[in-house]
Amino acid sequence: MLFIRTDDLKPGMRLAKPIYNKLGVMLYDRDTRLTRQGIESIRNFELIGIYILEPAEPVPPLSDEDIAFEQFQTISMFQLRDCMDMIRKGRQPDKLPTLVSSILSQYGRLDHKLNFAQNLRSSADYVYKHSISVAILVAMLTHQLNMPDDFQQTCVTALLYDFGWLLVPTELAEKTDPLTEEDEKKILACRIKSLDYLNPQTHSIKLSPDALRIITQFITLSAPEEAADPSKIFRSSGTKLLQVADAFDRMTAMSLTNEPISEIVAMKYLQEFPEKYDTKIVRALSLCIHILPRGACVDLSNGEKAMILEDNPEDYSKPLILQFTNNEIFDLRDPHIYDIIQIQDIMKTMDNRIAIDENTLKHFTSDKYIKAVADRFRKRQNQAAATAAAEPAPKKKAARKKLV
Repeated sequence: MLFIRTDDLKPGMRLAKPIYNKLGVMLYDRDTRLTRQGIESIRNFELIGIYILEPAEPVPPLSDEDIAFEQFQTISMFQLRDCMDMIRKGRQPDKLPTLVSSILSQYGRLDHKLNFAQNLRSSADYVYKHSISVAILVAMLTHQLNMPDDFQQTCVTALLYDFGWLLVPTELAEKTDPLTEEDEKKILACRIKSLDYLNPQTHSIKLSPDALRIITQFITLSAPEEAADPSKIFRSSGTKLLQVADAFDRMTAMSLTNEPISEIVAMKYLQEFPEKYDTKIVRALSLCIHILPRGACVDLSNGEKAMILEDNPEDYSKPLILQFTNNEIFDLRDPHIYDIIQIQDIMKTMDNRIAIDENTLKHFTSDKYIKAVADRFRKRQNQAAATAAAEPAPKKKAARKKLV
């Protein structure tokens, strides 16, 4: 798979990912061969580039949920862009309630882990795509943490928190060199200025006071003097959720100016700074999205490569793995093994998807010995899950104001 800039597209190239219009209608499916007319259409979509399959490369597998997720991101991105355009004009973003409801209905009640694959981002659409991804993560996190419905809606509405980046001068927003202290002050000033646009007392926008408080606190904590020691500053639950989702998406998203890190490396980073990234929320994140799914190929701390035979829902870092060099199985839940072998990173495809070795997985799971080991691993996992489910569930906090 190759990333090709729009200006370099040629007739006959095959699409690696589908292309949708702003209404979510698929215009070009995967494996479609580009024509001159198709290339011109892509340029009209203002896409800076697309993923192309190499000549002999098969179409990568995508589940129906993966395809639906990409489609949803596209539709939501255009809706949010319209909302933010209205806010810049000082007008009420009428589509915002519908957008928030759509995110909550799709991902605020999800009962299984999601393959969280973000779209490629350019400087022109980064704010919209990033904000939508963060809102989806927040919707899943609030559900996972058993938070009240009204609090879920408040937190997802806070997706407007990154609006201030649209006020940053283009030359500064697209700067590739390291930002100077003066640059950071100018950016922070623009983000603080955005609060005026979102304040019902200064503009006609009808934003809930709770959502505005979350946004205000998040931006305020971005100031260097505030970020120096976050453990000494009160942060609301909504702000904590936003901080975890924002950091995770920024680190793992693919853009033209940013080399992303893998989900597992991002999770390690979040866990390294519990004073800034709430431990319970980071833990909840690992239960919402696939970090090390079954079939993923990984790099080990002993220099070897391996494949995940069975994931571990309770602790993603300790799955059942198969080391390629000697076909040996390791259960990383065993503390003696885990002291010697840990998973360092995960192998990714060009479009930042987890590399899944389906053929190898089928081959090895048919082996009687390996199948028996995997069955025992799953049985212990199911027993642990049943024990956890039998314990009394934590009570929901009834008062939203205590959360916000």
